[in-house]
Amino acid sequence: MAIPVSATFARRIMNLWPPLLFSSIRIEKLAKDYSYCRVSLKERPWNRNVNKSHYGGSLFSMTDPFYALLLMGKLGRGYRVWDKSADIEFVKPGKGKLTAEFILTTEMVSKVLEATENGAKYLPKFVVEVKDAKGDVVCRLTRELYIRRVFAKHKQAA
Repeated sequence: MAIPVSATFARRIMNLWPPLLFSSIRIEKLAKDYSYCRVSLKERPWNRNVNKSHYGGSLFSMTDPFYALLLMGKLGRGYRVWDKSADIEFVKPGKGKLTAEFILTTEMVSKVLEATENGAKYLPKFVVEVKDAKGDVVCRLTRELYIRRVFAKHKQAA
C-alpha cells in the first residue's frame, strides 16, 4: 500500500500518532521524495528505565516504521511493504535527546524493483544507528522488511 499523501502531511500526521507522540518520538525531517527521514527521541520520566537511561522499547519504537514508510513513499501503489523482523544491539546507555537517520538511496530502490518485478518477495535488511547529542552510537538496529509487488486481480467474465 502506497502513501497517497505528501511527505509533509505524512510527517505531521505521524507526529500525532499516539505510539510516537506519547513516547516523545518526533519526525524532525521527512524528505519530499521519501529518500530521507530524521527521527528524535526526547528523554522524559515516562520513557526512562530504572537505570535512568532511555527505555529500550522506546529506542526500538523510534526506528519501527520508517524504512517501510520511505519505501512505501518511493515505490508507490502496487507494493506491499511490511516490517518482518528486527534486532537491536545496545552499545551504551542513551541519555538526553537521541536521533536516528534513515537514508534510502537510488541503488536500494533499484534493488527492490529488480528483486520484485515478477512478484517475488524480497527481504532486505537495513541498519540504523541511534545516536546521542555527541554523535556517539547508543544502539544499532537491523530491520528486515518484507516487500512484494502486488498485481491487480482482474475479474473474469462469466
